[in-house]
Amino acid sequence: INFITPEGEKITIDANIGDSIMDITQAHDIDLECACEGSLACSTCHVIVEPEYYDKLEEPTDEENDMLDLAFGLTETSRLGCQIVMREDLDGITVTIPSATRNMRLEGKK
Repeated sequence: INFITPEGEKITIDANIGDSIMDITQAHDIDLECACEGSLACSTCHVIVEPEYYDKLEEPTDEENDMLDLAFGLTETSRLGCQIVMREDLDGITVTIPSATRNMRLEGKK
């Protein structure tokens, strides 16, 4: 899996089948905020998937789409990293980590 950081750096990681993008970023200290730890309660693990791989992914659930609607910088190939689980046909996938996220759980608190 290839990650493009907000600074434009490309990081390539060998990932295990069955691991989510969220799991991979946490295991390798890649800066992707995952405020709700994969419970579909935020959009902080928002990533942008290369179009050729986006089409290989299962359709997002209604719950994921609801959270994506809150994501900063939403694109046509946006997904939540906690919902993308590695499979053999995703070998070589590239995802871009946006430069900003919107954490609704924290923004309302002062």
